[in-house]
Amino acid sequence: MKINGAEYKTIWFNEEKQVVKIIDQTKLPHQFIVKDLNSVKDAINAIKVMEVRGAPLIGATAAYGIVLAIHENNSQEFINKSAEELIQSRPTAINLKWAVDRMMKKLSGINSHQILDIALNEAKEICNEDEKYCENIGINGLKIIEEIYNNKKDTVNILTHCNAGWLATINWGTATSPIYHAHKKGIPVHVWVDETRPRNQGANLTSYELNEEEIPNTIIADNTGGILMQRNEVDICIVGTDRTLSNGDVCNKIGTYLKALAAHDNNVPFYVALPSSTIDWEIKDAKDIPIEERNSEELSHVEGIDESNQIKKVLIYPIKSKAMNLAFDVTPAKYVTGLITEKGITEASFDGLKKLFK
Repeated sequence: MKINGAEYKTIWFNEEKQVVKIIDQTKLPHQFIVKDLNSVKDAINAIKVMEVRGAPLIGATAAYGIVLAIHENNSQEFINKSAEELIQSRPTAINLKWAVDRMMKKLSGINSHQILDIALNEAKEICNEDEKYCENIGINGLKIIEEIYNNKKDTVNILTHCNAGWLATINWGTATSPIYHAHKKGIPVHVWVDETRPRNQGANLTSYELNEEEIPNTIIADNTGGILMQRNEVDICIVGTDRTLSNGDVCNKIGTYLKALAAHDNNVPFYVALPSSTIDWEIKDAKDIPIEERNSEELSHVEGIDESNQIKKVLIYPIKSKAMNLAFDVTPAKYVTGLITEKGITEASFDGLKKLFK
């Protein structure tokens, strides 16, 4: 996708320098900075501080983290330790563990002369697969938007939450992929972009990337979606997910559950877009999903550009106040109209997912 008219992906390997390149998303939308990851510690830190974020992208970053670990020290002990530290860097998104487990399985029994090349090729394949999966999610989701447009004969208003755009994946995005495909086909779309407190991924990232693709969008406070649905100003909700259970329950950025409730009450279709790497086939009860609790400073402080064009962080809460910063919530399958995957669209249920992914 595009930034300043140039095509980018979110992560790539520089063969000449033997480093992993990422777009530092903590600096967006005010600064566009490409950063080098030189070690597995750099990869772990990038995931923890959210220089990279979004379930598919942190999975890809973890895969490249294994490559960087091997480049530093190809002893099995160091690789195993690095794999465990990568998995622990953020607990909720299943793609991270999926990618590390896939890398470790691929490298099992490989001798030291082959291991680096094999690891690098596998990490690249994980990225290539995700890009293709997200493109297919868009092709499948486009059918839903087309149907709404054919019935409405006017702009399709789509509400999304957080950033499930190309910045959260390798390219295309999940929730945004159908939007990009609709736009490229000439279907008029407008996106209601939830601000997504506390890190404002909607305002800082989703709106940013939509602007770069010249797709009309409007940032709204997180609590605004309900009244827009009551006013019939939302035709469809499309969100992403960090972990979807085999029964169709969806774990996504905090606030998703409330949007699903509002959509259900107002008969607005509520779809979740995801690649198969985001499906958790093991956990059966949503209560067992590890919900990340992040530093309360993400709530109590905000960042922005000051008068001297510098990024500045300021306190907005009373100095003695406490805050709790849960990063995710769970939307029960009964509130999900359908799951948009790379293999097609299905109901949010075990039977539905099983038919697609035998």
